[in-house]
Amino acid sequence: MTASKVLSQKDVSNLLSNPSGEARIETAAKVARDFSHHLSDQERTLAEEIFRLLMRDAEVRVREALSENLKDNPSLPNDVALSLAKDVESVSLPVLEFSDVLSEEDLLELVQTQGPGKQAAIANRATVSQSLSDALVANGNDEVVATLVSNEGADISDATFHKVVDQFGKSDRVQDGMVNRSHLPLAISERLVSVVSEKYRERLVTKHELSPHMAMDLVLHSREKATLGLSEGSSDADLGTLVHSMNRNGRLTLSIVMRSLCIGDVAFFEAALVELASIPAENARILLRDGGMKGVEGVYRTTGLPENVFPLIRVALDVAYENEYDGEENDRERYMRRMIERIMTQYEELGVEIDSDDLDYLLGKVNELPGALALDPRV
Repeated sequence: MTASKVLSQKDVSNLLSNPSGEARIETAAKVARDFSHHLSDQERTLAEEIFRLLMRDAEVRVREALSENLKDNPSLPNDVALSLAKDVESVSLPVLEFSDVLSEEDLLELVQTQGPGKQAAIANRATVSQSLSDALVANGNDEVVATLVSNEGADISDATFHKVVDQFGKSDRVQDGMVNRSHLPLAISERLVSVVSEKYRERLVTKHELSPHMAMDLVLHSREKATLGLSEGSSDADLGTLVHSMNRNGRLTLSIVMRSLCIGDVAFFEAALVELASIPAENARILLRDGGMKGVEGVYRTTGLPENVFPLIRVALDVAYENEYDGEENDRERYMRRMIERIMTQYEELGVEIDSDDLDYLLGKVNELPGALALDPRV
């Protein structure tokens, strides 16, 4: 149906004379649906007259019908769009989120003068410029900012990301939005490490670029807590997902495999070998579970990890297999000290070169252990 068949002076007369809210809602929807660039100048003038009349209607549902049917109409006059954008939220939100008629200047003004609900609608637009993102962070609350950082169409500058971390970094919703973005600047990822809750740290490692050292520390921190019994350990499936994601992103390195053994996380070590092995995963698991040290060595040799390091891995596994926890105070710490000291005393004898960063890590681990362990005869 063409606009000329539905737009008439009779529509205007009905709006002026008919007290029925339902009739006005129907007229609002009809006129808005058929408003387009195909209208003649006369039809356009008549339609805009009707819009401006409807915008003053005391019945909110009339204005809601107008907004919903005009929200993504590129022919909407700017003054009508602005009037709808400044109306109550049920009227304004569709236009604020979808209308391209609103200019950058309009949106900046609306961010500064309207409340959080309307700011959140703007933050959820298909595209949000850097200047608009900055204004939303400067004027919004955590709900607005969480909506913004969750929006892949939002262009957010490094400076604005830093403001988000400074002002809203402790908000779970904001953390979730940032961690789940497809891309974060490296500096922001590394700042988030210090503020996000534990449940988001592994996601930071697997989704975003971090320096290799920081990525390693994050994973091992999480795994070490699980190993120490301070949190629930990962299931086999969760662990497989973690190492697969790390491998896909180039972070499943020899260092992290070695360090996992040093904190006694044999489960992580074995999951890493299964992931890196060039043989079917199920075959690798059988060899690791039932093949003894020869099975471990067989799997290791298919991973592409340096063969000259395996003698040190054998030492670490010997410690892991030989020592069980006695359930008494500091049993895990005693285990870790035995593991690290055995490696530190034997790596040179075995002719294995250890990266200086890894040596520093091992020494740091020894220094972190309770001082009383040095006097414990069981160590």
